[in-house]
Amino acid sequence: MVDLCQRVGVAVTEQGLISQGSRVVVALSGGGDSVALASLMCELSAKASWSVAGFLHINHQLRAAANKDAEFCRKLSDKLNVPFLIEKVDVVAMSRNLGISLEQAGHRLRYEIFSRICEHRVADCVVTGHTRDDLAETVLLRLIRGAGPRGLAGIRPRNGFVVRPLLDITRKELRDYLKVRGLPHREDETNEDTVVTRNRIRHSLIPFLRKNFSEGIIDVLAREASIARADDEWMEHEVDQAIGRIVCYGEEGADIDSEAVAKLPLALARRVSKQVLEHVGGRPVSFDQINRLLSLLHASCRPDVSVDFPGSRLFQSPDRAQLVRWNGRSQGSSLVVSEFEYTLPVPGEIKVPEVGEVVSATPSDCIPKLSARGRTVAVSSERMVLPLTVRNWRYGDVIRPLGLGGHKKLQDLFVDRKISKAKRGTVPIVADSSGKIVWVAGQTLDEDFRVTDSDRAVLILKVMKLGESS
Repeated sequence: MVDLCQRVGVAVTEQGLISQGSRVVVALSGGGDSVALASLMCELSAKASWSVAGFLHINHQLRAAANKDAEFCRKLSDKLNVPFLIEKVDVVAMSRNLGISLEQAGHRLRYEIFSRICEHRVADCVVTGHTRDDLAETVLLRLIRGAGPRGLAGIRPRNGFVVRPLLDITRKELRDYLKVRGLPHREDETNEDTVVTRNRIRHSLIPFLRKNFSEGIIDVLAREASIARADDEWMEHEVDQAIGRIVCYGEEGADIDSEAVAKLPLALARRVSKQVLEHVGGRPVSFDQINRLLSLLHASCRPDVSVDFPGSRLFQSPDRAQLVRWNGRSQGSSLVVSEFEYTLPVPGEIKVPEVGEVVSATPSDCIPKLSARGRTVAVSSERMVLPLTVRNWRYGDVIRPLGLGGHKKLQDLFVDRKISKAKRGTVPIVADSSGKIVWVAGQTLDEDFRVTDSDRAVLILKVMKLGESS
């Protein structure tokens, strides 16, 4: 076990995780990883230039045993002669109020507390017990959800005021350490709940990969994360350099050199676009939104256009592109709707608050006779690639309108149907994951998804006003 302590100490020193003279707070849940971390940090601090300022326990009020966990952590703090800090949070309330999962709410509340502790100078950093196993699970989780190179970098050893010194240590090594030290720990039964995606990865996917593909899958994933992290750091340097050359930030937004963006390698152009969109709009953006901005900037013949993005609007002329902050509210007589995109479950429904409507998808065994221009349509699901998304119109969208033959720009379809520019962004569009448009609500569906007598899988798509009964 001395070796384990030395390994953690080397990681702290070589990676520059904790500065000299720093006061460290250790996040202590009572689980095995956090108990081992608390003990290791106390051992290391005895000979280090930094000190342990306290153990922090956060009571999420989600388990019947939550108060017992807190008491266990308090006793461990007393045993190791370290100040005990405790915070109580209402995860359920945040989850309900923000419409996010319990896992997301818990993560947000924890990091709010970490931030406050450092802002109030209780400590200079907060140390957490993320292990090599956690790193591997995170890589798989982000891969499944469609993360790019940055996501595949996994968990970083230090991210601002949060320090993770155990990323080279496995969960098993920590359990062995606890046995040798005679340190008890608490078991969280929610970690066995395979309804949670991360737990399914831990208990099902990783054992499957270890058995059928590679015994050392944890090490393989950790190594890939390390490579991705180094690549990401280099790319971010390139992004900063490129933005300095081609983007001019102002009080209201940014001027963008379209021609310079068009000359960048695609990977770099995407990162530049993402950073500019999120800097100006102040909101996260999707991969499709990044590509939409690029398609506008790359246009060889740039028309005068204005296109909405989350929190911002692009004004473009043949010789200039300007991204400005935009609240998405009514401006004079024109209705401005911010860009939206939601995943549509099958079966299920999704609310689109931007336009006050609900879109639903319901599998059907029969083929009803429905108009393609109605608010309820039947489409073939055999040729679509799930999942479906509900979004609004994007510059360059193309569709094969039912019965018309050939492809048509959606912009031209709107013109033909006498849909004003102000209202085009309010029309819900259902697309599959390949990017193909399935249905333009109330207007037409794509010929490729027309229901035929040979179709065995039919999907009923419907759009209603919020509050309207089905």
